[in-house]
Amino acid sequence: MSLAQYNDKRDFKTSPEPRGKKAKQAGNSFVIQKHAARRLHYDFRLEMDGVLKSWAVTKGPSLVPGEKRLAVHVEDHPLDYGTFEGTIPEGQYGAGEVIVWDRGTWEPIGDLKKAYKKGHLEFALHGEKLEGRWHLVRMAGKPEESRENWLLIKAEDEFARTETDADILEERPASVKSGLDLKTKRPKNPTRKAPEKAPKPEKRTVGIKGARTAAMPDFVEPQLATLVKSAPSGERWLHEVKLDGYRLQAHIKDGVVRLLTRTGLDWTERFGTDINKALQGLPARQAIIDGEVAVESGSGATDFSLLQQDLSEGRSERFVFHLFDLLYLDGQDLTKTRLVDRKAALERLLNECPPNLRYSEHFRDEGGLVLKHACRLSLEGIISKLANAPYKSGRGRDWVKSKCSARQEFVIAGYVPSTVSKSAIGSLVMGYYEDGVLQHAGRVGTGFLTASARSLFKTLAPFETERAPFETKLTADERRNVVFVEPKLVAEVEFRGWTADAHLRHASFRGLREDKEATAVVRETAPDRDKDNTTRDVQRSVKLTHPDRIYWPDAGVSKAGLADYYAEVWPFMAPFVVNRPLSLVRGPDGITKPLFFQKHAWKGMTKNAKLVIDPADEKGEQNITIRDLDGLLGLVQGGTLEIHPWGSSVSDWERADMVIIDLDPGEGTDWQAVMTAAGEVRSRFEDMGLTGFLKTSGGKGLHIVAPVKPKATWPTVKAAMKALADSMASDNPGLYVSTVTKSKRRGKILIDYLRNGRGATAVAPYSARVRPGAPVSMPIAWNELDRGMGPAHFTVENASARLRALGQDPWADFRKAEAPINHRPGKK
Repeated sequence: MSLAQYNDKRDFKTSPEPRGKKAKQAGNSFVIQKHAARRLHYDFRLEMDGVLKSWAVTKGPSLVPGEKRLAVHVEDHPLDYGTFEGTIPEGQYGAGEVIVWDRGTWEPIGDLKKAYKKGHLEFALHGEKLEGRWHLVRMAGKPEESRENWLLIKAEDEFARTETDADILEERPASVKSGLDLKTKRPKNPTRKAPEKAPKPEKRTVGIKGARTAAMPDFVEPQLATLVKSAPSGERWLHEVKLDGYRLQAHIKDGVVRLLTRTGLDWTERFGTDINKALQGLPARQAIIDGEVAVESGSGATDFSLLQQDLSEGRSERFVFHLFDLLYLDGQDLTKTRLVDRKAALERLLNECPPNLRYSEHFRDEGGLVLKHACRLSLEGIISKLANAPYKSGRGRDWVKSKCSARQEFVIAGYVPSTVSKSAIGSLVMGYYEDGVLQHAGRVGTGFLTASARSLFKTLAPFETERAPFETKLTADERRNVVFVEPKLVAEVEFRGWTADAHLRHASFRGLREDKEATAVVRETAPDRDKDNTTRDVQRSVKLTHPDRIYWPDAGVSKAGLADYYAEVWPFMAPFVVNRPLSLVRGPDGITKPLFFQKHAWKGMTKNAKLVIDPADEKGEQNITIRDLDGLLGLVQGGTLEIHPWGSSVSDWERADMVIIDLDPGEGTDWQAVMTAAGEVRSRFEDMGLTGFLKTSGGKGLHIVAPVKPKATWPTVKAAMKALADSMASDNPGLYVSTVTKSKRRGKILIDYLRNGRGATAVAPYSARVRPGAPVSMPIAWNELDRGMGPAHFTVENASARLRALGQDPWADFRKAEAPINHRPGKK
């Protein structure tokens, strides 16, 4: 949150605020400014690295220990701002009165840089009003949110107060600089009702250089982004997260709201009444706002499939309108003004708005870094925009998009009926136009919810035709079992690239696109991108029966989709599942039907797996192992959904070559505590001479895995891991337990060491999980663990974007780091 953002949001010819400039000398000042903007709040600022790191504390600081006050991390402010008092004029960002409520010096407790990066600052204040120790703790958030929510908490010390003591905010409300208090507290904006006659627009309500007085247009052709291979760099650009929803233009006129698609269709009624009411409540008589309506998945990313599902079911409570540009406001055409000025005006307009309207934050960091971070979080990509450019209708290069995985619209040219239902489709045949001719692009065989597969079957029936709509004749394999349809409908598809014969690779259906004409669909490829995306899969020979059988109904992941996923991750996953005894979770009919935990062979099991006998098993039963990808895909063909390997190989059953600690949070435990626990386990592994590697569990918590030299026997290994768990529980009994008893785990984290015994297993890296949403257990680097990455963030469907973004496999050095278990951890 650099000073560039501070400067972008302010017109210093109008506002008395000081211009942003980084100081050369370091200091340790702090200031709290009482600010009567649209909502009265307190701006808490700590001097760090030549700037004032700033948080907006909505209710102000509390002297009651443990009482949490929301502190929204905002842009850095210059040190000169620490003495600012005055009135920010109407039309400017943060308009309202400001006083210096408290000031003084502060000192961090511990390593400041590490604490700030980790998201937990502990410090002491020495102010004219506030004294003693305090905490600032970053909360878990969603990956698409660039605004960080923190908590400001008073620590227990001699300066603390009880709940019955006087409130410091009421006891000492005045400025420590001037002795003045704020004259007014600005009320929240009331919901605006349509007036009988619109008052004459007032130019002063906008206050943006380049704004022109003009009548409100009926529609503004939207500005579109051009696909590029890599994100642009330089200070000229700002970057936004690419959203996965419907692009809409909101028109507000005298209390009446219309929602228009990118082609000008009126879709107001399709999105229910909540968004409409929220837009009516904005403090504007007339406005045109550009944005995108979307629905968020459990991982926090927007998901077009969920949006389509909600639209088809008539649900609207999950819709969020992400707003990123302001084109017209109260008699003023803003399309000729700078983007940064339009966004600043939009942010002011959306202050105090309800949660189903969301201002689209932007980043001013180097574009490649923003894209890399988005991809590692499995987001769709980013949109980069020239910060000082006007709004230009149509497609151009002032806005460019860089994607984490290939994704675009295709024309539906046919379908293959389902092999498991007479009234559903099993896959779609896709195409795109090139010089006015429809070209064949292959099939999409996964991504269909049960309901959508049936709905598509009914929707396509009226368009059936005997003739293939492609100009080029299809091969016998391409025509097999296909019911052709007239090329009228458009679908959005995510895919892994193009095969050598120009077919979609690992394609997944995302939903119908009713806002785009079929004849406008072309192959959307960035320059030189085809070369990157025509990669081949690892060779496989397993034939899937009923490939369209849906294993995860809520996510639309089919047997074929799971097989495609495992083929893609195989190079990463193989070292952790090959030549190990495996326990499997099988669900031949999907996760909603009976599941089986299996570690021995079954009738009809694939011949691609190998069977081995445990030398310690008196019954001589055969255990399952695999040696290659075909072995894994053979298990998928047999309904295997989860893979759980031993911590030893079949070449040495009695000695572990890896250990694992499973962090299992009890009810009421927040994600920050789980992340802290992971760091604690890592530290204790280091005390033992071991290197901890991190992965999400795909369930509720985190797994820390350490490679060990296969020298210690299972009793020694288990005893060492039990000692680690017991020591953590003993050192911090308020947060950790090492016993499985559920009654003792509420609000605490179980340090589960029991997966380190002979025959015990843990879910494999990259394995899918039998949980809603098709999550996977994903290896991550330690510096990736943050508020936006929950335990089930990565899924079968979104993992591809992450794998493409990896500059280096975070577990690449796993085996190189193996070390002997040389001692048990003691208390710290």
